[in-house]
Amino acid sequence: MKHRIRRRITVTGQVQGVGFRPFVYRLALEWGLGGVVRNTPEGVVIEIQGTDATVEGFSRDLTEKLPPLARILSLEASDMPPLPGDAAFVIGESAPGAGHNVLISPDVATCPNCLADMADPANRRHNYPFTNCTDCGPRYTITRSIPYDRATTSMACFPMCPDCAAEYADPLDRRFHAQPNACPVCGPKVWLTDAAGTTLAEHDPALAALARELAAGRIAAVKGLGGFHLACDAGSDAAVAELRQRKNRPAKPFAVMVPDMAAVERLAAPGALDAQAQALFSGSVRPIVLLATRPDGPLSALIGPDTRETGVMLPYTPLHHVLFSHLSRELGPERFPALVMTSGNAGGDPICLGNREALRRLSGIADIFLLHNRDILVRTDDSVVRPIPDAPPPAASPGRREDAEAAPGVQFLRRARGYVPSPVRLPVTGPCVLGTGPHLKCTLCLTKADQAFVSQHIGDMENLSTLAFYREMLAHFQDILQVAPARAVCDLHPDYLTTRLAEEELGLPVIRLQHHFAHIHAVLAECGHGPEAGPVIGLALDGTGYGGDGTLWGGECLYVDPAGPVHERLGHLSPMRLPGGEAAIRQPWRIAMGMLSDMGGEARAFTPPWLPAQDRAAALVVQMLEKNLNCPVSTSLGRLFDAVSALCGVGLQVDYEGQAAIRLETIQDMAETAAYACPLRRDSAPAVLDTLALVDQAARDLARGVPPGVVSRRFHLGLLDGLTELAATMADVRGTRRVALSGGCLLNRTLSRELPDRLRGRGLFPLSHRFLPPGDGCISLGQAAYGLLLRDGTSGTDNP
Repeated sequence: MKHRIRRRITVTGQVQGVGFRPFVYRLALEWGLGGVVRNTPEGVVIEIQGTDATVEGFSRDLTEKLPPLARILSLEASDMPPLPGDAAFVIGESAPGAGHNVLISPDVATCPNCLADMADPANRRHNYPFTNCTDCGPRYTITRSIPYDRATTSMACFPMCPDCAAEYADPLDRRFHAQPNACPVCGPKVWLTDAAGTTLAEHDPALAALARELAAGRIAAVKGLGGFHLACDAGSDAAVAELRQRKNRPAKPFAVMVPDMAAVERLAAPGALDAQAQALFSGSVRPIVLLATRPDGPLSALIGPDTRETGVMLPYTPLHHVLFSHLSRELGPERFPALVMTSGNAGGDPICLGNREALRRLSGIADIFLLHNRDILVRTDDSVVRPIPDAPPPAASPGRREDAEAAPGVQFLRRARGYVPSPVRLPVTGPCVLGTGPHLKCTLCLTKADQAFVSQHIGDMENLSTLAFYREMLAHFQDILQVAPARAVCDLHPDYLTTRLAEEELGLPVIRLQHHFAHIHAVLAECGHGPEAGPVIGLALDGTGYGGDGTLWGGECLYVDPAGPVHERLGHLSPMRLPGGEAAIRQPWRIAMGMLSDMGGEARAFTPPWLPAQDRAAALVVQMLEKNLNCPVSTSLGRLFDAVSALCGVGLQVDYEGQAAIRLETIQDMAETAAYACPLRRDSAPAVLDTLALVDQAARDLARGVPPGVVSRRFHLGLLDGLTELAATMADVRGTRRVALSGGCLLNRTLSRELPDRLRGRGLFPLSHRFLPPGDGCISLGQAAYGLLLRDGTSGTDNP
């Protein structure tokens, strides 16, 4: 008889809800092994028993033949005494206990096999909107706690029918231990109501009726995976205009959903569907992808009036697929099947979660409501990404292990559904730290050993409902990760809700970190740049952050050494005044007036495009500037974009953040090659990048009749030259070659695509975001990573 051995293997990572235990079971059967696999607080524990050769074969296949959604972070193996007679392999009950080392999977788009089931009229799941298996379906949004078993999800109240139970128990079935498994007999159902909650139709007829209403121009609230969408016909000017009016969203772009890649191809501008874009559309996440679209395409021009990009996504739930199958029949071949799918909220509130909540909050917007009875436990918006064509592999720090998901060419604008709660691997480890996040585009972050878990997009912390959502997520993350933070890191700004929460509610030691240094620490964390990798130069470029000197920063050249950690402000853009404070952000012409008042000669002779419409307001602004009343000072690149946009006449007033800058970038004449001069002034410390000179040259050109598109391109090129010179000069002075890039202005396509190339041309190594947005959605990660660097819990060295 051959020698038999027993081996214990402990696996941590994304190994729950992804078919990992069924995979282990089938693998053990293939190799003829006995033993058990179960969830435990340590991770997934496997005990296998067989001959040397079969145990070794199993161990090799375990890592080489993983299910598509599984991700192993660590694997430990040790041999143990064999158990007499243990010839069968079983899936054991989950072991209770405090703490765990497994990850909940993000939600996963419907797989091809389930789509085939739904398309088959003879299949019992034909057109069933909650079809799923171990390779797809809801995970994070239906999970209450760990371990990920049916009893800890919102499927607990749906006992399986005999057919579903047989699938669930059959190791050869792809629904073996699929926790959300269901069918029309035993699972959730959908129904359609009017705004008063009166039921109009149920089951598949409800989806068919919804399609008819949408085709007729009605606005619907549709309960989806992580919350509600507001939907309407994306090809109808009347429907889109009505949605804008009801939602009080005059111009901010809407996202659209189309049924398949053929529809995407009809929308895409020539060359826009490169390999990176196609991978994003066809993958298992199905985020909103910013796509350059044809100006003469089939969508309403009101979808995104300020930009040539449209946020496009493909169906990612069975419900969406069934809806589009009905919609295509309703519209017929003459009309293009596309739906606006925008977050189901109003007034800056979080996305609606429950049926009663949606009827209460959205009844003034939606005509009809598609509801279902599977509870959403965690509200989660759609993720938004932009493909970056021909992007080189992201630079990493010395010794960094490249993660498979660190693909080049993807920029996050919003990280939520499909990506959360996957962690970011950190270059350091330590106690649990809470990064409380920023004021706008807030996320929170908790660390666990060498992993950072950043929440989905929470929103702008400007009302009590968003604060309540924040508290929900803080409690939920602590529960699913089973951690308790030892310290909290918050922003310098004393009036942020996240700062007040850290200092008044949590009962933890609190450390403050300036906003733009948090940006740079986030980039370093994502790129694995730890204390041993040395200092970097950071360019933090955004709208506004409370500075260490009490002014409003936003165009900063920083020195960051994570070994200290040491922080220093080396340079910034020309200071500018914001007449009226917040009013200047809403009306960028005020900023332009402030900058013109600091210049003379030909620039002051420029006839502003905001006159005569703003004669009276402009007269008041002149007085404010002369007396320097309510004119806070800022070095913000975002405000500089606003000022030049106003000078060009395309951004006099904004309805949403970034609108003026988007318009300025969109009008660029890409045939123009001349750049405005942007001198670096080093006669003071910090140094000043003379961006006032850019505005002066722009005003002079406009006064001479140079077209705004040419002015915009010359401005962008001059800014690129200036930022490159600033970073290269400071890198030479400080003896480093790495430059970290962060801040919301990196969402400007011109900066995000051209600035890294220019830095490389100067022999520098740009470090960019890989897993999070460059905007404020990364701040909580930077705060938490900084908190881990402080071994004794005290703050590092700052020199603002």
